[in-house]
Amino acid sequence: MSDPIHVPVMPDEVLTLLDPRPGEIVLDCTLGQGGHAARITPRLAPGGRYVGLDADPASLDAARRALADAPVTLDLVHVNFRHARAALDELGVGRVDGLIADLGFASSQMDDASRGLSFQREGPLDMRLDPTLDTTAADLVNQLPERDLADVIYRYGDERLSRRIARKIVDARRNKPIRDTRELAALCASAYPRGRHQRIDPATRTFQALRIAVNDELGALDALLESLPELMSPGGRAVFISFHSLEDRRVKQTFREWVRDDRAEALTKKPMTPTAREIADNPRSRSAKTRGIRWLNGSIERES
Repeated sequence: MSDPIHVPVMPDEVLTLLDPRPGEIVLDCTLGQGGHAARITPRLAPGGRYVGLDADPASLDAARRALADAPVTLDLVHVNFRHARAALDELGVGRVDGLIADLGFASSQMDDASRGLSFQREGPLDMRLDPTLDTTAADLVNQLPERDLADVIYRYGDERLSRRIARKIVDARRNKPIRDTRELAALCASAYPRGRHQRIDPATRTFQALRIAVNDELGALDALLESLPELMSPGGRAVFISFHSLEDRRVKQTFREWVRDDRAEALTKKPMTPTAREIADNPRSRSAKTRGIRWLNGSIERES
């Protein structure tokens, strides 16, 4: 059975910003199914090395097949990018010349009902990108106190009706645990006034919030950004693609601080966004924002 075709977001822009060259080492913090890697690896030959990290073992398996003929040394590692420094240490890699972090998801992940990432498909309330994680979305929905649940939905989903949704969930779980996506989506919808037109589905923000919480996505991003000075070679390029304001704000502020302190040079004064044609061909790219920097100096000296 062949893998579904994965379309990388803003591939031309990424190549321009990353500017991969023969013999360089590139770290892909979010390998996915290898969409960006398939375009980058030929630019690293001869003599280059590509290190791909991903928290999802299924994505890694798909990437291994897609990149089987890559003309570089290829290291694919099952690990969350928050542990990028430790992963490089295990491989004997000091610093890298290029780094990409595409913070989005493959269509295959969203479309897999067994993952519970989409309210459009009935499936278990899981939402773990890494199946070895202990906590699922069902655990949060059924165990968090009402106030804490509302705070999660508001903080990570910017959901203005977070308290009403949390109350609906708590009332429902008193009768029986909430286990599937359709049930949770219906509870979200019931918190909204009837007859009022909604620009997005009432469940959108709650599902986003739970997914972020389950996978600690913002904590992992903060850890990656903090470790970047320990990862980059002088002159190295780093490219981040974010898909919502909580991610983009962190990347923008961190890059701005480094540029202000003369530790990095901005490759993008404003975030690059998909063209109208790309959005038409790949609607899930519409919210993408791409930022890049070139690392200059000020690398943190690591203790021996």
